[in-house]
Amino acid sequence: MNLYSNREEDGITFNQQSQVYFSQCTKNRTLSINELLRLTSDIAVEEYRDCGLSREFLLEKGFAILVSRVSFKIFRMPRENEKICISTWEEKAEALQLKRGYKITCVDNKNEVLVLGLSAWLLVNPELRKIIPTKNFTLRNPSSIQREYPGEKLGKISIPQELTHLASRTIQFSDIDANGHTNNSRYASFIIDSLPEDFQNKDFTDLRLNYSKEAMLGQKLDIFANIEPSLKQITILGKTEEGTSFESVLRYR
Repeated sequence: MNLYSNREEDGITFNQQSQVYFSQCTKNRTLSINELLRLTSDIAVEEYRDCGLSREFLLEKGFAILVSRVSFKIFRMPRENEKICISTWEEKAEALQLKRGYKITCVDNKNEVLVLGLSAWLLVNPELRKIIPTKNFTLRNPSSIQREYPGEKLGKISIPQELTHLASRTIQFSDIDANGHTNNSRYASFIIDSLPEDFQNKDFTDLRLNYSKEAMLGQKLDIFANIEPSLKQITILGKTEEGTSFESVLRYR
């Protein structure tokens, strides 16, 4: 349940205050990675809705907006029962990708910065599934903001040659969202569930996730990883029979 939403005086930054609930947390009582992805994805939708660009309106105009890449710098994860403020703003777009920034602060602790993030989104024709150049998205005034981001930049992820097969799973009904494919937040659950137990409980500091090919209902998803303890880094690759579905890098303390 959201406590309140507001837009700052700059007219660009959109804030939403909420509480971290038990159901959103891991057994360590910190916000789960998949909930981090869900919250930031949802506030992006709400920010556009606040501008009069609801998902339904965009579909009527022939636009679907799909997340393609995310990067998060995690100073510490929000904890159970903490009140947090999630902020988002649109950044200067690239030719084929919309860009968006995020900040999560702890309201209970003098607005301590917990997480910073950056994401890229594709404009797609919902019927043809063809990418639309961002210059053709004229329903809002484009942003010119490019705020400094201390985390890993959005870009290609280098996949090591040596990978270990960690898990296989079949995409189920509950994984699918209203766009007809696996919801972006579910991939974080797939990643964490596939890791050895010793790594599931790590204190993660960085997350990058690139979405390559939609995983669809009934498809088998194989998850591979390269774990480098000396670098405190895990590189993950998800593949279906159609090829690479996602790539990810996790870093930990």
